[in-house]
Amino acid sequence: MKRIFTAIVFLIATQITAQQKAWPEDLITVPVKTNYQITSTYAEVMSFIAALQKESDLLHVEYMGTSKEGKKIPMVILANPKITTPAEAKASGKPVLYIQGNIHSGEVEGKEIVQQIMRDILLGDKKHLLDNQILIFAPIYNTDSNDKMKQGRRPSQEDSPVEVGIRANSQGLDLNRDGIKMEAFETAGLIQNVILKWDPEMLVDLHTTNGTWHGYGITYAPSYHYAGEKAPYDFTWNQLLPEVTKNIDKNYKVKIGPYGYYSTRQGWPPTSIYTYNHHPRYIVNQMGLRNKVGILSEAFAHDRLYERMNGTYGFVAEILEFTNKYGKKMAAINAKAEKDAIQNVIDNAGKVEKGVRFKMVALDEKIENYRTYDYIPYVKKDGKKGYLRSGKIIDVPNVTNLSKFDATVNTKLPRGYFLPKSMISIVKHLRKQGIKVTELKSRRRAIGEVFMVDKLNNARRKFEGHNMATVEGKYVAKTQTFRKGDFWIDMAQPLTNLAFYMLEPQSDDGLVSWNFFDDYLKEQGVETKTVAYPVFKYYSVR
Repeated sequence: MKRIFTAIVFLIATQITAQQKAWPEDLITVPVKTNYQITSTYAEVMSFIAALQKESDLLHVEYMGTSKEGKKIPMVILANPKITTPAEAKASGKPVLYIQGNIHSGEVEGKEIVQQIMRDILLGDKKHLLDNQILIFAPIYNTDSNDKMKQGRRPSQEDSPVEVGIRANSQGLDLNRDGIKMEAFETAGLIQNVILKWDPEMLVDLHTTNGTWHGYGITYAPSYHYAGEKAPYDFTWNQLLPEVTKNIDKNYKVKIGPYGYYSTRQGWPPTSIYTYNHHPRYIVNQMGLRNKVGILSEAFAHDRLYERMNGTYGFVAEILEFTNKYGKKMAAINAKAEKDAIQNVIDNAGKVEKGVRFKMVALDEKIENYRTYDYIPYVKKDGKKGYLRSGKIIDVPNVTNLSKFDATVNTKLPRGYFLPKSMISIVKHLRKQGIKVTELKSRRRAIGEVFMVDKLNNARRKFEGHNMATVEGKYVAKTQTFRKGDFWIDMAQPLTNLAFYMLEPQSDDGLVSWNFFDDYLKEQGVETKTVAYPVFKYYSVR
């Protein structure tokens, strides 16, 4: 058995480091040099990028921003021929793709394999991946927390590597919960200097699971958001991910499957798995509201680092093989989704409803064979049933996959919104997200609805520094005049779905949720009377 295990370790390690003998020391990643015991510091990642710059003229380095502690957040643009500006990228006709590692600094394999795959594309056997696409890599997104390394931060990773950084950034924020509120330096840089500036057709976010003992090297999820257009999701779920699943098994000997968790408290074997939530606070999900493809990658925490790196490397490599073939098709699907969203506003404003609050439900199709470690039932001293995990991986047939979201609250799609000039802070935030807001130059009379808030509810416990809010009330028909200096949002724009979701007061992850309107509502006396929500939803103007 020991010989078999040693052989497996060798094969996997050989797979990920097949070309290591050809590389000078400064182009070999820290885990490889340390037998997968140590992960890269910020300085070592920057040194690796600098070494690539010396060897190749096909990369351009920019910085999406600067962290709280003053570290520049690198983004590396790979293109053949070299591309240095978004205008050049657009003129090339090639789709732009964005891959991100280290959003959580304890989840290190994304950071490490991004370095490796950049090297292999520029100098190794994957140069062809620049034939039909432009690639942007951010290997160390959470720069500050990466170097706050300590043993035992990730117990499920079983000290592989020995020391890792912390989850939150230096502001104490989870960067994967910041997509709507944009309080982190990193999030602002990502949205403004990558997503808005370079307009990538796809975002891939690289993570590690928190401990579920499933049987996959990598689990994945598409961009979940059912207030967005469905076409990018369908392309990801029905075409991209099935082909990647087949090819990573063939080329990297890694089994991958849908992201989800289960609990033995529900009995054994599992009958259902549950995905994570649909909220666009998660940057992958926000891509759906932006009419783009988003993909979440979760390496299996209980694997050793070399296994997690092999799986993550293979997943990214096979995604890029797919997009190198079908990237233009993906871009066309995204462009049509954007066009359809705009046309829906023009044709159907005031006539159709869209979801603003959602619940998790099951997909129609069950997982035919769900891979998982097996559990053995036993009786505890108190007579209750318990389960002990075995070392055997089994296939559980016909497992329900709860990874769909149905609307529980719907509201009419407007032609647009008006905001009084006193809402300038809201306007600035919307503009940071890329939503077009126009200052009125003359008077407009709008026919529509105003939401009358009867009650403002705040959660008792803080989440990401916020006592999350909900409002109770109803829409009331109204005609209202807006004057020069007030603000107008025409919903016939590319980010119409994002604007709708952020501004609707009943949205389950919009601006109301994140306390953007708390002060205003309290100042207006919502604790004792009904108060008008200051965003007017209109269907026509005079």
